Amino acid sequence: MVLIHSLHSHNDLPWFLKNNHDNRLEDIDLSTNIADQYDITHTDIPRLRAGKVGAQFWAAYTSCDSQYKDAVTHVLDQIDVIKRMCAKYPEDFQFVTSADGIEQAFSEGKIGGLIGVEGGHNIDSSPAVLRMLVELGMRYMTMTHSCNTPWADNWLTDSDEENPEFDGLTDWGKKIVKEMNRIGVFLDLSHVSVATMRDALEVTDAPVIFSHSSAFSVCGSFRNVNDEVLPLVRENGGVIMVNFYTKYINCPPNNVTDDLETAELVQVVEHIQHLADVCGYDCVGIGGDYDGVDTVPNDLEDVSKYPNLIAALIQNGWSEENIKKLIGGNLLRAMKAMEDVRDSMADELPLEENMPRTSGGEKDNTCRTYYYNSD
Repeated sequence: MVLIHSLHSHNDLPWFLKNNHDNRLEDIDLSTNIADQYDITHTDIPRLRAGKVGAQFWAAYTSCDSQYKDAVTHVLDQIDVIKRMCAKYPEDFQFVTSADGIEQAFSEGKIGGLIGVEGGHNIDSSPAVLRMLVELGMRYMTMTHSCNTPWADNWLTDSDEENPEFDGLTDWGKKIVKEMNRIGVFLDLSHVSVATMRDALEVTDAPVIFSHSSAFSVCGSFRNVNDEVLPLVRENGGVIMVNFYTKYINCPPNNVTDDLETAELVQVVEHIQHLADVCGYDCVGIGGDYDGVDTVPNDLEDVSKYPNLIAALIQNGWSEENIKKLIGGNLLRAMKAMEDVRDSMADELPLEENMPRTSGGEKDNTCRTYYYNSD
C-alpha cells in the first residue's frame, strides 16, 4: 500500500513559539531538527516531512486567563505568527483556508497550513470578532477551553469539581453555532461538556469536529468523547480526531499499567478502533496535540512518528480505504460539507445581536467600554 500524506487537526507549535521565543521567528530555524535544543519539542519541518504530514491545522491558543481582558489581542498575535511561519518557509508551507486549498498544497508537495482558534473566549462574545477571525483564515473554533464562556459550558463541568453553569449552550450560544455555519467555520467540540456537545449537534447544520479528543470508554477522562454522543456524531457526519496526550490515552477503565504517566502506541490504536467500531470508520481522524502537551505515548514521540501508527493499524487489520479516511479523507469530506452549508446560507444576513452584557454569564466584565445607549 502506498501511503498518501496526511491531514491533522491540532498542533500547538504556535504556542511553543510564544512560550519560548515570544513569536520571534528569527530566533528559531524550523527548517532544522530542533529536538536537541529544548526539553520538550515535537514539531519542525524535517520531522513533519518524515511523518508524511501533508496539511496541519495550527492552533491559535490563548489561555483562559485572558478572558474578559486581552484575549482578542493574544489570538491575533497567534494568527499572525502562523501566517508569518507559512510565509517564512514557502518551499515547505502553504497557507490555505479551504478543502480545495488543502488538495492544491498536496499536489504541490507542500504542507498546507490552516488556522484553528482554540477557545471560544477568543471572540469576546462578539459575532463581529468571530467574522473577522474567519476573514483572517480561522476555519475551526474550539467552543470552550478549560473554562466556560458566557454562553457555553466546558468539560470540567462534567466532573465533581464544578457544576454546570448553563447546562450546555445558552440561547445566544446557539445563535453563534448558526453564525459559524453561515460563515463557514467548523464547530470544534473538544474541551466542551457533554451537554454542550449535545446542544451543538442538535443546532448545527454542518458537520462538527473534535480536533483533539479520544474515547471516554477507553480512558475515562472528561476530555474524551462519551459513547452516548458517538451516534450523534455519526448522524451529523462529524469527525473525532484522536488526541495523543498520555493522560487522555492511558487512564481507567482500560489503563494497561498503574503508571499513568506513560502510554503506549497500542493504546492509541485501541482508542481509534473503539471510535471506528461505535461511530464508524467515517468519523475518526488524527488530532495529535503535539507541542500542546508534555507527555505522549511511546513510539509516537513527535510528528515524525505518524507512520508508526499507520503501520500498527495495518497490522490490526485496517484496509487501505479506511486508512485513507483516517489520515485525512474524513476531515476533508467534512470540510467540503461544511463549505457546502456555508454556500447554501449565502443569502442569510449576519448575526447582529451582541450578547447582552447583563445576561449573568459574564463573571468579570468591568473592563468594558459602552457606546450604544439602548434608551
